[in-house]
Amino acid sequence: MAKILLLETTTTNCSVALCENENIIALYEDAENGYSHAEKLHLFIEKALQDAKLSLQQLDAIAVSKGPGSYTGLRIGVSAAKGLCYSLSIPLIAIETMEVLARGAQVDVGDFIIPMLDARRMEVYTAVFDATYKKLENTLAKILTADAYKEYVTSGSSVCFIGNANEKCKTFIPSSEKINYIAALPSAKNMAVAASEKYKQHLFEDVAYFEPFYLKDFVVTPKKK
Repeated sequence: MAKILLLETTTTNCSVALCENENIIALYEDAENGYSHAEKLHLFIEKALQDAKLSLQQLDAIAVSKGPGSYTGLRIGVSAAKGLCYSLSIPLIAIETMEVLARGAQVDVGDFIIPMLDARRMEVYTAVFDATYKKLENTLAKILTADAYKEYVTSGSSVCFIGNANEKCKTFIPSSEKINYIAALPSAKNMAVAASEKYKQHLFEDVAYFEPFYLKDFVVTPKKK
């Protein structure tokens, strides 16, 4: 049974979990408004290992949420994952953040699951999944409008929006009997199934060359005078 360390740092939620045979055996996370990843990520890794009574040397792989998301958060999470994989000579597994977020919804909440992360102004990072978490639309940056998800919300099917951009979306697509909103951030606890499946299939990344999926270029905003 594979023991996999799961790291999710793409938003303000600094999240670390350990899974064995798809089951979460330890979890630490902090979703404060400010980013605490640099201070807490390695501390959470240490605590999770202690709770599970495991050592780093007993891990079979490291899985990291690869983005899109916060540039700084992604760099911290991916750097930690690559460093551990290199030093322990174990595989690196990457899970798309939109899938991590989508898996935070229960399978019975809708025919379509649409994860959304706030990307400033009226833009979101998003994708579309069915109720089995099969991806129907690739991850992209989308401007929210009344027509943004028209083919899903007018289909008669039930739709679940999940993420931290719900209030922005509700201005165009109100809640209804068929439209459900779940406020959530990506969490390492929702990486276990996808990471375990990739481990079984040997779907690993090249530790030396793997880079986060930024989706958009990093832009430095000058300080106001």
